[in-house]
Amino acid sequence: MYLNRITLIGFLGSDAEVRTANNSTLTVLSLATKSSYKDKKSGEYVSHTEWHRTIVWGKLAEYAKTLTKGSHLQIEGELRSREYQDKKNGNAKRRAWEIRVDSILKLDRAKKASAEDLPAAPAPEEVPF
Repeated sequence: MYLNRITLIGFLGSDAEVRTANNSTLTVLSLATKSSYKDKKSGEYVSHTEWHRTIVWGKLAEYAKTLTKGSHLQIEGELRSREYQDKKNGNAKRRAWEIRVDSILKLDRAKKASAEDLPAAPAPEEVPF
């Protein structure tokens, strides 16, 4: 049996980017994850940000295109690689790794409502018994 499953939790580094390829629309998301550790010699914390290129197809791409920079997301999908010709570097073959997304969960907290946004409370005489 085989399993190719990846789950990432992070923040979008830019607004969603909509592209067209082979008469299909897709959405590209740039997701940042962060890890840190304590350097034994200096005692300082060192952090590292990893950027993940994620590709969203189909109906989920319609939702993904509404996502904006800074959105906190959990994405799940499959790790995929593809080869391409690097025209900037003498047509050398390159390999790109991407996550083909099949699930997006938005982790942003709900915005706090102001007093004007809340429904008006009924006057005491209007409260039914």
